Amino acid sequence: MEETILDIPLADIVLDESIYPRKNIDHKRVNVFEENLRDGFFFDPIHVQACSDPDPAIQKIWYRVLDGAHRWTAFKNTGRVVIPAIVKTLDGADPLLYAAKQAIGPRQLTEAETRHTARRAFKKNPRLTSVEIGKAIGRARRTVDSYIADLRAVNQMDKNLKIFRMNSLGIPQDRIAKRLGMIQRTIHNHLEKMAALPKLLNADLFQGFTVSQVAQKHGWTDPMVWSLALEGKDDQERFKELGWGLRTWDQWDFNDCDKRFGDDWPGRIPAQLIAHILFYFSRPGDLVLDPMAGGGVTPDTCLALGRRCWSFDMMDRSNRPEIEPHTWAFSSNGLLTWPVSSKTIPDLIIFDPPYFNKKADGYDEKSISGLPQNKYLEFLEAFFALVKRHAKKTTRLAFINADWRDFQNTPASEETGKGGILIDNYLDILKKTGWQHTYIIQAPMSSQRFSAVVVSAMQKKRILGVTGRYVIVLKQSG
Repeated sequence: MEETILDIPLADIVLDESIYPRKNIDHKRVNVFEENLRDGFFFDPIHVQACSDPDPAIQKIWYRVLDGAHRWTAFKNTGRVVIPAIVKTLDGADPLLYAAKQAIGPRQLTEAETRHTARRAFKKNPRLTSVEIGKAIGRARRTVDSYIADLRAVNQMDKNLKIFRMNSLGIPQDRIAKRLGMIQRTIHNHLEKMAALPKLLNADLFQGFTVSQVAQKHGWTDPMVWSLALEGKDDQERFKELGWGLRTWDQWDFNDCDKRFGDDWPGRIPAQLIAHILFYFSRPGDLVLDPMAGGGVTPDTCLALGRRCWSFDMMDRSNRPEIEPHTWAFSSNGLLTWPVSSKTIPDLIIFDPPYFNKKADGYDEKSISGLPQNKYLEFLEAFFALVKRHAKKTTRLAFINADWRDFQNTPASEETGKGGILIDNYLDILKKTGWQHTYIIQAPMSSQRFSAVVVSAMQKKRILGVTGRYVIVLKQSG
């Protein structure tokens, strides 16, 4: 490990409790250090780690204590301005375990502190072995095993559930392994044992427990339990069990999002809407691709309706392993890249992008929602062309979109449409890239998002609000 000795201002050093292995500061020990300082004693430099603010605009470096919290406190209490410190570059080593290892000295960690440190380290990084943790805290492997046995069991069950969920959605084993940081052979061995995993849940469902009760009892998500509860049923039976009325016509109006499916997310769409797309344009077992999965409504709904689903999003979330990280960005040659290398081609693509300028502030700064109008349309053209190259003749594309009009302060009679993006623009691009629409389905957004005060102000100014949304279903032309 590289190190540098510096006189660092005390004001730039903090005691980060998340990596401090002791329960608290021993003030008697601090008092001894204070007396020694006043008597002119010199101390070994403390160990610190350099840190930077997560906001790149704030270019301030600060330091957190790795070893020497009592000396640091004594220096502060005696009015010192700087303290000698060794700046440690840990090269990926766990700072908590490093601090714990340094604490094995004149005043060793107590049994309670070693146990607490071991558990904190394992929670942060479950890949740590008992041997690695034991070396840091000065305990034998078996002792560490006893400290973290319950955490390891929970972690193993969590890992099993993630594998089960991803496998149920048809994600190949090599991608499951990569996503979870495991060896593919390990994934294969897990899957061989997973036939027994749903048995206890199915027993509870058979006894009349509700899906939500079973999910809460066993730590599964509602959509995963629904996939068990609805197994063997046809689509119409599944709709009935889920309490969703099946719309027979080309207007799908849903006022509320079903909170059982998907996370709370900007621009969240109703699971009922996804379910209707699946019902009319796919069959059980088909592969569905969701290129911008957001809060995960599509994979959740696919689980309940027995479809496979590959989903992608720019945000990488450990609690959503089935949503694989991928940013749809232009490469140096000006092309978009397909997220996976696979000969398997989707039967249905559900594309629900962040709408132009709608909720742009709620999305990541790299989101296409905040692009200028021309760049937004350029992206869509490149995306639809790419999708066509990775689709088969029978693949259907369901494009969920909404008109955008800058109507907020413009009376309806004065609006010109300039700067807006309307359904005409989408259809022109789709036709240009080789897609032909077969349905344009009305799927309006709820007007409940507008307060009574806003509605009254709009009416006084004769402003016509926009709740229109469409599902354009397409096939390849020619």
